[in-house]
Amino acid sequence: MKKITVHAIVIICIFLTASCLKNKEIKMPISGIDFSRVDSTIRPQDDFYRYVNGTWLKEFELPKDKSRYATFTVLREKAREDVKNIIEEASNTNSPSGSDNQKIGDLYESYMDTVTLEETGIKSIVPELEKIDEINDYFDLSEYFAYADIYTTAPFGIYVYIDKKNPSEHITYLSQSGLGLPNRGYYFDEDEKSKYIRKEYLIHIEKIFRLAKIKNAKKNADKVFQLEMGIAKHHWKKEKNRDPELTYNLITYNDLKNQISGFDWDKWFNATMMEKFEKIVLNQSDYLQNISSIITETSLSDWKIYFKWALLNRNASLLNSEFEKQNFYFYRTVLSGVEEMEPRWKRGVSVVSGRLGEIIGKVYVEKHFDQKAKNRMLELVENLREAYRISIEELDWMGDSTKVQAQEKLKKFRPKVGFPNEWKDYSNLVISKDDLIGNIKNSTLDRTIKNREKLGKPIDREEWGMTPQTVNAYYSPLLNEIVFPAGILQPPFFNMEADDAVNYGAIGAVIGHEMGHGFDDKGSKYDGNGELRNWWTESDRKQFEERTKKLIDQYNGYTVVDGTPVNGEFTQGENIGDLAGIVIAYKAYQLSKKGSQAPIIDGLTGDQRFFFGWATIWGSKSTDEQLIRQIKTDPHSPGEFRANGPLVSMPEFVNLYNVKPGDGMYIDPNDRVKIW
Repeated sequence: MKKITVHAIVIICIFLTASCLKNKEIKMPISGIDFSRVDSTIRPQDDFYRYVNGTWLKEFELPKDKSRYATFTVLREKAREDVKNIIEEASNTNSPSGSDNQKIGDLYESYMDTVTLEETGIKSIVPELEKIDEINDYFDLSEYFAYADIYTTAPFGIYVYIDKKNPSEHITYLSQSGLGLPNRGYYFDEDEKSKYIRKEYLIHIEKIFRLAKIKNAKKNADKVFQLEMGIAKHHWKKEKNRDPELTYNLITYNDLKNQISGFDWDKWFNATMMEKFEKIVLNQSDYLQNISSIITETSLSDWKIYFKWALLNRNASLLNSEFEKQNFYFYRTVLSGVEEMEPRWKRGVSVVSGRLGEIIGKVYVEKHFDQKAKNRMLELVENLREAYRISIEELDWMGDSTKVQAQEKLKKFRPKVGFPNEWKDYSNLVISKDDLIGNIKNSTLDRTIKNREKLGKPIDREEWGMTPQTVNAYYSPLLNEIVFPAGILQPPFFNMEADDAVNYGAIGAVIGHEMGHGFDDKGSKYDGNGELRNWWTESDRKQFEERTKKLIDQYNGYTVVDGTPVNGEFTQGENIGDLAGIVIAYKAYQLSKKGSQAPIIDGLTGDQRFFFGWATIWGSKSTDEQLIRQIKTDPHSPGEFRANGPLVSMPEFVNLYNVKPGDGMYIDPNDRVKIW
């Protein structure tokens, strides 16, 4: 080997340094901000949400097959395209029976084969209708309640999940159910829109009965509606169902048998596919006793027509085009204002992804997830955790003993990012390319068996509640974990090419939001091990509730269509999460800079880019019907209030944009909310 002279080495070093600098210039982070959305005619001090998203809000035309289009929708559409490609690849392989590819391809084919569906019509559910006709007495009826709970719906249903008071074990829960409208409010609210929906619902039931050639369609539709009204009357309101303490009512199986006299609980139990359980949790303590007379005094013939409706309603979108169009008209047009159905391939992809989620997810991760993204996300999580630690320590309203418990819970937060370490097993699921109804029934049965088998077994802490291709995130109070599927780790939520500011404002605030659920009105009642217990001092809890009450009042003041108010009590958990998320994400962003000054990119400071990232992710357009439905059923506030609502309480935002009295984003400092 020849000797390299010192002169040559210097030349090489200069060349390599220049090359590195050049590459650094090429890889300089971008702002990650879409300026085409900005409406500069709106002052950020007046309406930051519309300042950041205003041009898009004015110019974007809501697709006729959507009730809502938001930042989440963009990513969900992309994910659906990606899943479609996975399905088509699986369909094009000559796969052996029972293989993952065979199941993917045949389930999709069974949905897309409209010729067979048109020819079959209602024949595919005739055996199920006949099963209902075979109910001869109340003993049979008791048994069918359990069967219907699995496959359609019944006035109450059961499931196995982690015991809130003993999170190292599973327990059986029983909950109210049995309605065809989204919740009890739809049956009793007296506004004109609710009255219109009830009128249309009655017509809808009648039309479905006529399509199914059920005799006396109009009379039977009225029977169904009146029975549902009776059940709905005793359903707990959505606000009450939010309380994890009120919804934990432990009784024995023998106690359960005394809840409804004349109901054969042993026949019911034998049809639940459950192992014997000694105790059960009632989610609604007085519900069974309140509906007792409805169950035993309603005639068998009326129960049969009710269950036929439940069967038809659950399967209408899987039958021929007449059923599907009528089902779409009521549930998508009347309830949500959607004008057109999505293309069939999109609906088919959703069916396959929903039923074979982790089979699809395994391939999705291989094709679309980068380990670098996971590593950066985990770094973000730890920075958010540190910001929370500091914030809790600095709280002036919380005492030391409660702080110790809060810090202990924070330490035990477990992040899950991208995809599960262990995949679900679908080996027992049978799928056929020419039996869509059978496929859905088999899938439902497979899920039910998996759920029932958990009773008596250890908690599976590797199980995920979302598939990797899902564009969403969640917090589980019983597992004390925050979960971020691969699907959400894309721009504008998470941009690997963008600088930290916009990422902290977007995905960082989402991380903070999910962590915040551990300390919201519900999550704060669970400790670091997931146990439902009070770890607060009385005075600290009072201080917390005084702050959350101010947040409830703030959101009660926001309105949508025709002055319809946001329900501040129902949405308080998500609103607490949003406020905590953006506040803690901002603190984490400052920590990430380690004392250095953020660069100016695209004319914006780091703090400005941070708040742009936040407001961008909540940009959305909805039909009026969908906004009303959201207020009635969704614990999340509409996008504009998710964006602006927390900012009005943040001194950092107020000072950055010099918000003054008279500006739209100004509220009196005494009304600003600081929780975490």
